[in-house]
Amino acid sequence: MSLTRNAEATASRTANSRWLELLARVGFIGYGIVHLLFAWLALQIAFGKPADDGDQSGALRTIAAQPLGKFLVVTIAVGLLAMAIWQALEAAVGHRAERDKQRVLERVASAGRTLVYLYFAWTAFKVFKDAGSNSADQQEALTGKAMESSGGRWLVGLVGLGLAAIGVGLVIYGIIKRFEKHLKTGEMNARTRQLTRRLGMAGYVSKGVAYAISGLLIIVAAVNYDPEKARGLDAALRTLRDQAYGQVLLTLVALGIAAFGLFCFLQSRYRKV
Repeated sequence: MSLTRNAEATASRTANSRWLELLARVGFIGYGIVHLLFAWLALQIAFGKPADDGDQSGALRTIAAQPLGKFLVVTIAVGLLAMAIWQALEAAVGHRAERDKQRVLERVASAGRTLVYLYFAWTAFKVFKDAGSNSADQQEALTGKAMESSGGRWLVGLVGLGLAAIGVGLVIYGIIKRFEKHLKTGEMNARTRQLTRRLGMAGYVSKGVAYAISGLLIIVAAVNYDPEKARGLDAALRTLRDQAYGQVLLTLVALGIAAFGLFCFLQSRYRKV
């Protein structure tokens, strides 16, 4: 029991580390930059212009291609890794102010954020090592390989279902403004609070729509045994564009993703870390 308490105390001290907080706040800035570029790529797709992959890896490759871009990508990767460590510690020993059931839900959410930030940190490191890699092609190859294994189509379908569920969850999270409980709203003036609320709502809803469509495409790929349709966010955005009024809808989603990028900058200042 004492070992457990000591471990929790050590984890708590690490979570409250000034350096970890600083790196996590840098990570939010990097996360915001990635989403602004992601939104720009989505707008290019909306208007039929040639664009790199319309996802976060495409945005990171755009950054890497600029002067000092690789240094910036590494900085973003380190910040995202710090965010992952912070959320992992929150999942293990955090959210103590919440009641029992709510604490469990918040810790599960922190565990999910840990995986998301780890994925983006890994993507950033991959882009740093090979700026020419294509995430959509990698995902298609990985999906095709998974489908060849026993029960692989079921596994791919479950991944798609999980991604679609995350998308729906993000939409709900944004609509009910759940993100506000993690912000230092008491330090904001009325105008900043209103701006943060609007950016957060637009950002989470737009990201949710993109992830939900991506998940549905993966499910369709599993059902039809067609790995080419499982190409992630890039294919989701292009699929949305090809629908009736798709250009307008994709433009709105792109603006929402840009809003999330700006929201990340505000989180860098006001997030409870």
